[in-house]
Amino acid sequence: MAETPTSPLEAALAYAEEFHTEDEILWDARRRAAEVGVAPIPPGTGAALCFLATAINAKAVVEVGTGCGVSGLWLLRGMRQDGTLTSVDVEPEHQRLARQSFAQAGFPGGRTRLITGRALDVLPRLSDGGYDLVFCDGAKHEYADYLAEAVRLLRVGGIVVFDSALWQHRATDPTRRDPDTVALRELGKLVRGDERLRPLMIPLGDGVLAAVKLNP
Repeated sequence: MAETPTSPLEAALAYAEEFHTEDEILWDARRRAAEVGVAPIPPGTGAALCFLATAINAKAVVEVGTGCGVSGLWLLRGMRQDGTLTSVDVEPEHQRLARQSFAQAGFPGGRTRLITGRALDVLPRLSDGGYDLVFCDGAKHEYADYLAEAVRLLRVGGIVVFDSALWQHRATDPTRRDPDTVALRELGKLVRGDERLRPLMIPLGDGVLAAVKLNP
């Protein structure tokens, strides 16, 4: 049973998260993720991805961290019907389960391109300016490198999105100095300081940091 919020702020955040519901297909994807120890994005974060993909009429999307397909389902549902999701993950078994989720949802195989490998080995091989949205949910200590690749990959007006930007509230605690927390703080500074980007921090899930690529 979910914990009862203890403050008005917590209640408001819980309401925002619970505002978004998921169907049986997404629940099945979550079940597969739980069976292999994967923690997928929460519904609020998924709804944000779907919203952003819809808002920019996304046709070409890159995802770092396939997981078992939860985030991919949300992205595909927001993309154009002729769009392609390119998803990168180091775990082939997770991608196999993601394919099951995509097939169950009725997405044909041509809508997804799943690449097994390290993101920093795969992303440099993708085309400059060829993508509408880049979603990053991989190794937190590599987020700054993902940002550099994302800015290159995105068209003007495209959006980069990072999950876990608040990192279970650790990012806001200056006493936390572990590598992942430091990396997330550094990411925030990089995004805010980059004149090519217009950022937005969304307090959904574990924190969603998004930024639009501006016309230089």
